[in-house]
Amino acid sequence: MTSQEHRLTDAYLVGLTLTEALKADQSLCTALRTLEGPFDSLNDGYPEWHPAPHSFEGMVRLLLYRELTGESYRSLAQYPELAVVFDLEKIPDESVLSRTWRNRFDEATREFVTTAAHYVIKEVHDRDISAPEVRPKAEIVDDEQEAADPVEDKSFSQEEIIQTTRLARDHAFGHFDSGRASNASYEDTQFFELQTFMGMVHCGTAQGATRFQYRHGEEYSPHGDTHLRAVKQFDPEELVNGFNETTDRLLSVIASEASFRRPVTAAIDITTIPYYGEVEGMPMVSGTKDRDGRAFKFATLSIIGQNIPLVLAVEPVRESSEWDENPSNQIHRTVRRLVRRAKEQVPIETVLCDREFDSIQVFQTLSNLDVNYLIPKRVSSSERDVLEQMEGDDQEVAVESASIHVESGSHPMRLLYVPSTSGEGTAVFATNLRVGPEEAETFCQRYSRRWQIESEYKSIKGDFLAKTSSKDYRIRLFYFVFAVLLYNIWRLTDFLLKASVGGEMDYAPVITAGECVELVASSLIPHD
Repeated sequence: MTSQEHRLTDAYLVGLTLTEALKADQSLCTALRTLEGPFDSLNDGYPEWHPAPHSFEGMVRLLLYRELTGESYRSLAQYPELAVVFDLEKIPDESVLSRTWRNRFDEATREFVTTAAHYVIKEVHDRDISAPEVRPKAEIVDDEQEAADPVEDKSFSQEEIIQTTRLARDHAFGHFDSGRASNASYEDTQFFELQTFMGMVHCGTAQGATRFQYRHGEEYSPHGDTHLRAVKQFDPEELVNGFNETTDRLLSVIASEASFRRPVTAAIDITTIPYYGEVEGMPMVSGTKDRDGRAFKFATLSIIGQNIPLVLAVEPVRESSEWDENPSNQIHRTVRRLVRRAKEQVPIETVLCDREFDSIQVFQTLSNLDVNYLIPKRVSSSERDVLEQMEGDDQEVAVESASIHVESGSHPMRLLYVPSTSGEGTAVFATNLRVGPEEAETFCQRYSRRWQIESEYKSIKGDFLAKTSSKDYRIRLFYFVFAVLLYNIWRLTDFLLKASVGGEMDYAPVITAGECVELVASSLIPHD
């Protein structure tokens, strides 16, 4: 074994030891303090006569902590309590930390620290180990450009992809039933074919039906008006129920995967589909942040993190507007329905929402559902007082205890004040977890995982959603739910392909959304 191989073996042993300690619910500091090497393969870059006051092994442990948490040198220097953890006389200032990494640590030692830390980070997120101090995996995957991912180097044959797509598709459409007569001219599947084609070529119903008929004949394919009449037969409530049953069936395909026997992190958000027509008599059309904007709104709950990213639940959003008589939107009720539905399929540990869900009713609803939450807070007068006090005390991080008391119950919560990831000012988060000042900033970095849901919406609306200008909400709902269904088929296909080669499951797909939707259409539609 070469010296590098020996050193990297030691690095993986360190990573394995730390991972096992975190799985056993040890804190990261405790795990690092009690870590017993091996550090024998590392060389101190400073000679014995060098006046460096800090032990070499203590600095290795400290900079392992930095790589694991993503802390900056500056913020690390502000935690004097870490000196005891790493057996140092005091915590070095940021210039000493920087010089240690650049000068005292040679390339081999830096590789050792990075290898061990990145192994732990991947294991923590891939296995959903509770370790709030550990930084998001996305921060290190980007740095490494996913060079070590064996799946991305795997070439899949067209036949493998087609067979896998068909498997995913076969689990997707069985629970959708329009309730039309058994002697109808077209089966429901033929409307699914046309809808898939329309999403694939990004066109409306009339144009899509004409192009589809041109390819497959008028006798085989329904006319555009026939398609719209069939879509209207799908009762909105039954459509959502059909989506739930389909999602449950899709998950059954991967039920044996260990990642789905562990609690997952989920994100709840609301997406908009623009509407430009008249709003009179349109109770499901809502206003948008753009004062003059109008849109249909849909709330979703999605799995995020390193699991297969699937949309588990869809819920139409009905808001009060000046043109209708809708009651005020009770967003916590939407949250309750989404989480209850999703918990029937997978265990949920933590829910991430954006600032739109900053509501004491939402906080209590999530607490009643026995899930953790992390939600950014709007800054009110009480939060502003804390921010002013932090500025006066030159604090970057603070944790304030609070409590929620509403009709549906009560629970303790914490407000976390941490540096904004934008680099400007302080962000405030609400959570029902016990988080201390020393771990608040790292814990709030979990919120960065929520970016996946924005990418998800972009794909659903850009790759799978057929165009329509219809004012009929039944058509709008069907088009959106069907687009989400196609998105889930894509993600399941990608997951099954990766599983077939036993590689690491990560967010990046091995086939594009466009490839998948074309394959779904081609596997539904018989060849000419």
